[in-house]
Amino acid sequence: MNMLLESGMGTGQLLTLLIMAVALGMDAFSLGVGIGMRGIRLKRILALSSIIALFHVLMPLAGMYAGQYVSGLLGAVASRASGVLLLLLGGHMVYNSFRGDNVQSVNHQTVWGMLLFAFSVSVDSFSVGVSLGMFAVDIITAVLLFGLFGGLMSVLGLMLGRRASQSLGDYGEACGGIILLTFGLLFVF
Repeated sequence: MNMLLESGMGTGQLLTLLIMAVALGMDAFSLGVGIGMRGIRLKRILALSSIIALFHVLMPLAGMYAGQYVSGLLGAVASRASGVLLLLLGGHMVYNSFRGDNVQSVNHQTVWGMLLFAFSVSVDSFSVGVSLGMFAVDIITAVLLFGLFGGLMSVLGLMLGRRASQSLGDYGEACGGIILLTFGLLFVF
């Protein structure tokens, strides 16, 4: 911590980046609770959280570089796109919980499913990166904090959802879908 402050990063900037990292990690936490309620193994929790952490590094990094070109337009668009994706995933989960095992859902256990979920919670970090790209921010510190908190909060959410699904039984997937729908609505409106 002292090294960061000595390198020219002020306490205010570090505190701001920490708050932003926690806020961006909340998306990963909420998605983690929803996915965890569907049931997930510990090995998959680590894999999905690692991918989310990686996306929370790459997306704001890409956003920072794009920030010089398209800062005003992407903020609202990226947030709404993330919300629509969460609405679709949540609606699909609720639908599947009422239909039973007959319906094929997005499988969070596959590489493509994990990439889709990681992308859905990282889209807003791209727009934050766009905003940060316009300011003199320590890029390495920012993206490492975003990745750390994105991965950590997804692990916490997945573990909490996994624990809750054991108590809720068959209603776990519906509850997880409702959580995703709620967060999706918050992003869209």
